[in-house]
Amino acid sequence: MIRGVIFDMDGVLVDNKDVHIEAFLIFCRRYGLDTDTERLMPLFGMGNDDIMTALFGRPLPAEDVDRYSKEKEKIYREIFAERIAPTPGLVDLLKGLKERGIKIAVGSSGMRANVDFVLEKCGIKEYFDAVADGDQVTKAKPDPEVFLLAASLMGLPNEECLVFEDSFAGVAAARAAGSPVIALATTFPRERHDDYDMIIDDFTDIDASVLDRF
Repeated sequence: MIRGVIFDMDGVLVDNKDVHIEAFLIFCRRYGLDTDTERLMPLFGMGNDDIMTALFGRPLPAEDVDRYSKEKEKIYREIFAERIAPTPGLVDLLKGLKERGIKIAVGSSGMRANVDFVLEKCGIKEYFDAVADGDQVTKAKPDPEVFLLAASLMGLPNEECLVFEDSFAGVAAARAAGSPVIALATTFPRERHDDYDMIIDDFTDIDASVLDRF
């Protein structure tokens, strides 16, 4: 029986792949880093430590990772602020889940500033009972730590929490936590996904009764 739902943020609460790519490209140009969209795509769903190591081609001191990550995410928020919107169908689903008495959490590798930005700008903060983000964990997806934390904050076992994810690392993390997974074909096309209980294009494909399938 599903008593809680955990939403990843990027590619789930908001369909923001193109905005992140734009922000990464601006950041990389500032530092003379050679990259392009094709090389950025495999980084989606990873934590900032892994992303910055990949971009710079070497491990970086923790203080540099923190500084560069904050700089890149500031670029992202500035770009996205004027065009941000919830993924289609999200608000109706959140309302339906609340009507059923389901607990709802965010489980994201993103920094807390980005999570707060999305929840506030999209006007959906009131629906969430808990937030687990990259600032609260030491291991990024595909490690399950952030999903284990999200379930714990809701007071539920992970087996009773349905996870919505868009990235391969995120789906693997949800599986490792012991949760059922619905994949979104926002960041990657349907044919690239192969490990999920259900796949949707966006939240207009379902309503809260989807919980009855699990």
